[in-house]
Amino acid sequence: MNNDEFERFVLKFGKDILRFCRMTAGDAENGDELYQDTMLKLLEKRNRLDSAQNTKSYALSTSIYLWRNKRKKYANRMRLVPIDSMEEMSEEGHEVADYDNEVSPEHIVLQQNEVDMIQGLVATLPEKYRIPIYLYYSADMQISEISEILELPEGTVKSRMRKAKKQLKEKLEAIGYDR
Repeated sequence: MNNDEFERFVLKFGKDILRFCRMTAGDAENGDELYQDTMLKLLEKRNRLDSAQNTKSYALSTSIYLWRNKRKKYANRMRLVPIDSMEEMSEEGHEVADYDNEVSPEHIVLQQNEVDMIQGLVATLPEKYRIPIYLYYSADMQISEISEILELPEGTVKSRMRKAKKQLKEKLEAIGYDR
């Protein structure tokens, strides 16, 4: 893949990959960082990429790989040097800002609240259920593509998506959401 083909790839699939990275990471800042790392890795390997192949799937699997590595590094660091929680710091007498009481425009709009609630519930799913949901709904990928990226049989992907939907439905019903 040459530079022009790589540019066309980024223009065509960049938004989908960015959205997937943000959803995987859980917030915009970490998602943007993951997206940047993914694109840098792809840029490094662009000479080995073939634009005739499914480079979007390769990019998404690269971002999953990078995210898992980052989480492992973070877990190891936390095991070695844990960070004190805000509650512990406030109990020790440190001043901790309370951002929960601030009202932002996003919280006023009901539709945004619903989106935040659903995304929050999806984020609580175990990774093996969350990743296929993100790939299917945010990256608009087919079951066959997801199974290829995750290196799982299609039946396993379908089963995990079904279980994820069931868990989401139960959680939504438990909080009284009836849409």
